[in-house]
Amino acid sequence: MNFDRMKAFQERLVNWRIPGNDCMIVKDGDEIYRYMTGYADVEAGRKMAGDELYYFWSASKVITCSLGLRLHEEGLFAMNDPLYEYMPEFRNMTVRKNIDGKEELVPAEKPILVKHLFNMTAGFDYNFGTPAVKEVGTATDGRYPTREVAKAVAKSPLCFEPGTRWQYSLCHDVLGAFIGVIAGKRMRDYAKEVLFDPLGMNDTCYNLPDSDKMKRMAVQYNYRDDLGKYLPTNNTCGHILGSEYDSGGAGIVSGCADYMKFAYTMANGGTSPDGYRYLSRASVDLMRMNTLTEDLMRYFNWGQMVGYGYGYGVRTMVDPAKAGALSPCGEFGWGGAAGVWVIIDPDNRLALVYTQHMLNNQEHFISPRIRNILYGCL
Repeated sequence: MNFDRMKAFQERLVNWRIPGNDCMIVKDGDEIYRYMTGYADVEAGRKMAGDELYYFWSASKVITCSLGLRLHEEGLFAMNDPLYEYMPEFRNMTVRKNIDGKEELVPAEKPILVKHLFNMTAGFDYNFGTPAVKEVGTATDGRYPTREVAKAVAKSPLCFEPGTRWQYSLCHDVLGAFIGVIAGKRMRDYAKEVLFDPLGMNDTCYNLPDSDKMKRMAVQYNYRDDLGKYLPTNNTCGHILGSEYDSGGAGIVSGCADYMKFAYTMANGGTSPDGYRYLSRASVDLMRMNTLTEDLMRYFNWGQMVGYGYGYGVRTMVDPAKAGALSPCGEFGWGGAAGVWVIIDPDNRLALVYTQHMLNNQEHFISPRIRNILYGCL
């Protein structure tokens, strides 16, 4: 194995428009590659050191869905259960429909099933700015308890009948609240108990870490095409609504090596290198099965997802020829708004975690190249 190509690509990105990046690859339990380059804080001259923490944004979704799958394999719910059996506020939903050229609200014909939360087909949008959600913030002095936010989401009409379309949305945030209901404790506490502590993920948490760890956060940037350079942002994650909100969709703070402990455990069939069984291999395989019918695949049409289907919260490779991919069927993972990209391949006991910290992340360019360089280097 020779990873000169990967190193050269990371350097190319920094010389292009990415402030800094870090990449780690683990195969068969061994770290076979780690390289970081660029700056964690350009203005302060702080170079990447490998211990940086990042807002992982939507890469949180992989962990959230894995927590749900753990509860699923314990028999605490079934995927085809109606969501309202556990969260009654979702019983009588309405749907926006175009009738004779006018938008009207009509009663939903179908219930939201639990599996619809996992595979983004429940009918939600991705709007935290509704009056009902804002009201939760006002009533709780900005704490935004997860369960109350879910109740607020239920007050908005659905965009379509559950199960009839794929739409990126608040499904995994509602799933986070559902996990809290099923586990009988906040999702952050459940995650710490069954995942973060057993795997030694000491730098990973939902919501924000303590003040000392916050000092290790890489500064988030936005690239300005009009100026030809990147500028620092306010360094926050807008999906972490308040101190009591566990965003299943975008709430995790972590680091490259820390997240790898989870990613490789999944690549190892759900069991950590030291023998802690977090998930069964059957659950890992369920997670990476394509759940979308041919009709639903029409809506999963992002350019960087060509050749992928969508499983239980993750992209999953279904057509390498269509994607021009060197990875096999069943390679899966997800990414985050600031540029995190995760590849998990249980068939080859292989995981890659790539981290960067720029919000207009150039994912469409970076992700397919990272994938193919990885497999070309092996």
